[in-house]
Amino acid sequence: MKKKELLLLFLFYTTINLFAQSADSSLNKYVNEAIKLSPKVNFLQSKKSISETKIAQVSNLPDPMLSLGIANLPVNSFSLSQEPMTAKIIGLSQAVPFPGKLSQAAKASQIDIDINQQEIDDAINEIINDVRKAYYDLILSRESIRISLKSKKLLEHIADIIRAKYSVSKASQQNLIQVEVALTKIQERIEELKGKENSSLAIINSYLFKEPFENIKTDSIPEIKDAPLNFNEIKSDALKNRPFLKGISLAKEKSILMEDLSKYDKYPNFNFSVQYSQRDELAKTGMPQNDFLSFIVGISLPLNYGGKTSAKIEEARLSQIMYENQYQTSIQLIDRYIGTSISKINELQKREELIKEGLLPQAEQSLKSSLINYQVGDSDFINVLDAENKLYEIELNLYSIRINYLKELSQIEFLTGTNVSQIIK
Repeated sequence: MKKKELLLLFLFYTTINLFAQSADSSLNKYVNEAIKLSPKVNFLQSKKSISETKIAQVSNLPDPMLSLGIANLPVNSFSLSQEPMTAKIIGLSQAVPFPGKLSQAAKASQIDIDINQQEIDDAINEIINDVRKAYYDLILSRESIRISLKSKKLLEHIADIIRAKYSVSKASQQNLIQVEVALTKIQERIEELKGKENSSLAIINSYLFKEPFENIKTDSIPEIKDAPLNFNEIKSDALKNRPFLKGISLAKEKSILMEDLSKYDKYPNFNFSVQYSQRDELAKTGMPQNDFLSFIVGISLPLNYGGKTSAKIEEARLSQIMYENQYQTSIQLIDRYIGTSISKINELQKREELIKEGLLPQAEQSLKSSLINYQVGDSDFINVLDAENKLYEIELNLYSIRINYLKELSQIEFLTGTNVSQIIK
């Protein structure tokens, strides 16, 4: 191959626009579909619907009791008209809890609905994070394969030159072996990357209920936005918006309501009854008898046998302490993860700038110079191979940095329960 052709191939290899800005339209479509199809989200929706039905169960009076009976029936004759005390009785009774107990029970059940909603939001938050990370890994694998194929194509052209030179004794057999080894290594790398691509496809398709290796459309990788991240602002967003933290706060609030509800067990409940007693005329005298109407009020005696009421109250108080500790533990972990992500993002921003403005143009220039010098016989082939390999590794590293940046942003979005666009301002 002529020197001009080799340089044109190099220019084609290095001037392709690899990093066009992406709107992530495909990603948003897959995320929305994964949320819509998620059995976990549907399960939690059903759980919330069940909680909604429980409010009516605990906030209304129990059904009244209808009673039918016979009083003072003589056993010698079982006659209803033998004794004046014998009566047929019909009664109606209604149990009534202490005033305020039902409304307090309704409040405690109502908060379960809010807790369930936070569980749904947190599950959606987790799905978004998982799908995004798998999607970014898929993009990285595909872009790495593309770069590897271009590098392989360049190596194949270089190999053609070596073979032509070797045929006229202007290149050594060692050069020929070296380029063949390089081709084998890059082909091995391509196969490895294809395996990673298929793994990412399988993860995403599992969320979409599709065949493992069904094609997923991907967008290009955007460049890193050089925007500072403030730890306190991100933490504040997490405290306000993270569904998991909201759920813990609501659970603590419910335990407070349960404590108040348990205190109602210290007060009596009531039972109101009305009975009508109908008496037949006496058989011996034929004298008619008056019927009777009775009113009864029953009052329960809250004696707290075995400390059962006190134990319920104590359980609610201990639950409040437990949820408070869980909340503080979660904040501690969030602080750690946010700090780690911000540190990683700052590192990735600086590394991308160094590669984009320093290492990448330097590697491109080094390969260009090595190719020219090799053509005129001023450089050994090993320098060309080394320069090509360095450029290849630098471009792969640049893609990896940008993907890791996107994954860290996704992690911060997961931790805060907010949109990335609200974090990067």
